[in-house]
Amino acid sequence: MWGLGIPELMVILVIALLVFGPSRLPEVGTFLGKSLRAFRESLDHREDDDGSSEADGSKRDKLPPDGET
Repeated sequence: MWGLGIPELMVILVIALLVFGPSRLPEVGTFLGKSLRAFRESLDHREDDDGSSEADGSKRDKLPPDGET
């Protein structure tokens, strides 16, 4: 769909090098890598939490019964 090949990636890398400079480029790469890892882990935990609560049947209402206040 997007067709990102080697030439396109090289152009993106050169633009990033010009924008951020050679000293900050490793910091930006580290930040993006950690952000992507955290995003993937949060998606995995969310899927685990959703599947386990419905499968156990332990989902409870947060409101008290009608007679209690």
